[in-house]
Amino acid sequence: MSFPWAKEYTPASGFTKWVDEKLPLPRFVYNAVGAGYPVPRNLNYMWNFGVLAGFCLVLQIVTGVILAMHYAANAQVAFGTVEHIMRDVNWGWMMRYMHANGASFFFLVLYLHIFRGFFYSSYKAPREMIWLLGVVIFLLAMATAFMGYVLPWGQMSFWGAKVITGLFSAIPLVGEPIQVWLLGGYAPDNAALNRFFSLHFLLPFVIAGVVILHIWALHIPGSSNPTGVEVKSESDTVPFHPYYTAKDGFGLGIFLILYCIFVFFMPNVLGHPDNYIEANPLSTPAHIVPEWYFYPFYAILRAFTFDLILPAKLWGVLAMFSAILIWFLLPWLDRSKVRSGHYRPLFRTFFWIFVADMLLLFYLGGKEAAEPYVMLSQLATAYYFLHFLVILPVVSSIEKPKPLPFSITEAVLGSDKKAVLGENTQPAT
Repeated sequence: MSFPWAKEYTPASGFTKWVDEKLPLPRFVYNAVGAGYPVPRNLNYMWNFGVLAGFCLVLQIVTGVILAMHYAANAQVAFGTVEHIMRDVNWGWMMRYMHANGASFFFLVLYLHIFRGFFYSSYKAPREMIWLLGVVIFLLAMATAFMGYVLPWGQMSFWGAKVITGLFSAIPLVGEPIQVWLLGGYAPDNAALNRFFSLHFLLPFVIAGVVILHIWALHIPGSSNPTGVEVKSESDTVPFHPYYTAKDGFGLGIFLILYCIFVFFMPNVLGHPDNYIEANPLSTPAHIVPEWYFYPFYAILRAFTFDLILPAKLWGVLAMFSAILIWFLLPWLDRSKVRSGHYRPLFRTFFWIFVADMLLLFYLGGKEAAEPYVMLSQLATAYYFLHFLVILPVVSSIEKPKPLPFSITEAVLGSDKKAVLGENTQPAT
């Protein structure tokens, strides 16, 4: 979106003018995150999570590169090199704990960012491409995290790789060749570890590239906002810097406090104790589980226990992937012209039911495949798809939204005409 009132970048010296002419990087930064980028004045702290996700990605790349300097992707020594990093490398224990807990915090921020998008309908026109690229980032992050979980070569690493890659064998005709191609053999071993390490190292840079596209797509229509009303005048916006750099800085400070509590005081609480046992193909763990951020989709995978035309295993695989792929269709499933959930009472009710359903799936994904957890997973899975395929389209068609404010400024300052228009409200002297 072009804002006629956006401040133009003006080089402050001859040197910066020369740099701007040859490589306009300062101008690009100024227009992207500086005073040259006006944003809605009413953004709340739910809009902090995009910046936090970017910070987490940089943190994961930096710590990951350092860890890669000391790691050996060989099934005979991989577990030992992780212990070597923990015990012998200077600050290696901190790098590993930062990386492991950073993955959990990255996904926590991503989930909050996505659910903010669900509530405020950030996927609606003209921001469909921003949403689609965001879903691509989430899929790439999940693939990267899965491969990273394999690298410590503990019991959960090995058996997690065996179970998840084994899902491809459910695909008729081509399933087993795909599984063998992924692993480089018939079971996780050196070839699989090399493949996963290479991809785990490469994919974060691919994610960074998609993030740049995501930000680029964001700057075309401009940021969404809690009211869902588009920017109408200069009074609706404030410069990104210093207002939102300060706000994001405060959010980052709170984030780092929580993150450091986990890294320094309970670094293993989000992991699984079995992964501190070296991988043993002859000893199956009693309860194989992925990392916590995969729990909802793991619960959906295990919800299918009987054959119906297709094998139950294939239904589970299709449902697990469809649970994320269905997000690509959201801009067209939700046909309401009103974006913000604050003005859609029926939508808001079903949104919170959906949040409860997702929390239930998180819980069930970490439990054993036994009753009553399997039955609850089936009910929660059914509601998950019902929400997107039935409830959301029907609600968007029949719902009567509340009246929207005329502008962002009116939503912030009230309906006083002079305040909305930015006129001087002080009595003349």
